[in-house]
Amino acid sequence: MSDWLADTRTSYDTVAASYAEHTRGLLDGLPHLRAALRLFAEEVSGPVADVGCGPGTTTALLAGLGVDAFGIDLSPAMVELARRDHPGLRFEVGSMTEPLPGPLGGVLSWWSLIHVPDELVPVVLSHFHRALRPDGLLQLGFHVGDRTNLKTRGYGGHPMKVHVHLRQPERVAEWLRAAGFTVEARWLLGEDGAVLFARRG
Repeated sequence: MSDWLADTRTSYDTVAASYAEHTRGLLDGLPHLRAALRLFAEEVSGPVADVGCGPGTTTALLAGLGVDAFGIDLSPAMVELARRDHPGLRFEVGSMTEPLPGPLGGVLSWWSLIHVPDELVPVVLSHFHRALRPDGLLQLGFHVGDRTNLKTRGYGGHPMKVHVHLRQPERVAEWLRAAGFTVEARWLLGEDGAVLFARRG
């Protein structure tokens, strides 16, 4: 396992419980993000992988909207929390840098691609593309910017070692088009977040 991947897994294992507490109910105050999730649920057909699912909150919200959703996360501790809190749903440990199970109707990846180095983003998007059925839907959420931050402490004050890559929507859109996706919509969330909707060609 690459150093950055091992560091990311260890970091999220360390903060898993604090992260789950911090993000509980977070979407209640984010109506535009909730709307993006509802639109995704309305448009998608078939099973959906929530990649980088963390403690399973968005996976459960998708399931509540009638989607056949399951979660994948790099952190075993996150997966353990997700299974505990959402026992009726499926969660598994995995990495987006490896092929995904398919065929899928959709892939949701909210603020998880942010830890992947630029040179591996095309690899990840190619895995998403291969896992999706023709016309399958992808939704990406990410931080907007032009820099990389090293996060050394987070949620609950616990130590972390993760790189957070902030990217411009057009750059992400270019990667998506190169991977064979059609970018259908871009939503800007305030000044520092974006959601892209893309469909497999």
